[in-house]
Amino acid sequence: MDVRVGDVLRMKKPHPCGCLEFTVLRSGMDFKIRCNSCGREVMIPRHKCEKNIKKILREEPGER
Repeated sequence: MDVRVGDVLRMKKPHPCGCLEFTVLRSGMDFKIRCNSCGREVMIPRHKCEKNIKKILREEPGER
């Protein structure tokens, strides 16, 4: 799965605060993601994160 730093991930399950969207801060063997609602940062293993991704929201280069 092609997940890059700066992408917004819409997950299948919500964060305890109720938000479904997270921003990717770091990618590698683990992802560091930030909740777009409360700002909490979480480190999560790649396979667990990729399993729970519903949609990747990404700005294309020509959209700005």
